[in-house]
Amino acid sequence: MPFANIKVPQAALTTAQKQEIVHRVTAMFVDYFSEAARPHTMVLIEEVPDGGYGRADEVFVIPPAYRATT
Repeated sequence: MPFANIKVPQAALTTAQKQEIVHRVTAMFVDYFSEAARPHTMVLIEEVPDGGYGRADEVFVIPPAYRATT
């Protein structure tokens, strides 16, 4: 079973954007493994809360301007 685990900042993506990621990643796996992979493909999008990860040696908090609006 192909499996993709994608971590993003909490509230950074809309539901529609998450759906698009699921569709595109599934299509990519189908391109590599054939159509037989589609029903067995798992795409997990995990939202990491602010302060739950770091970048450049600093705890990261997503700026309000980059948060999804719906």
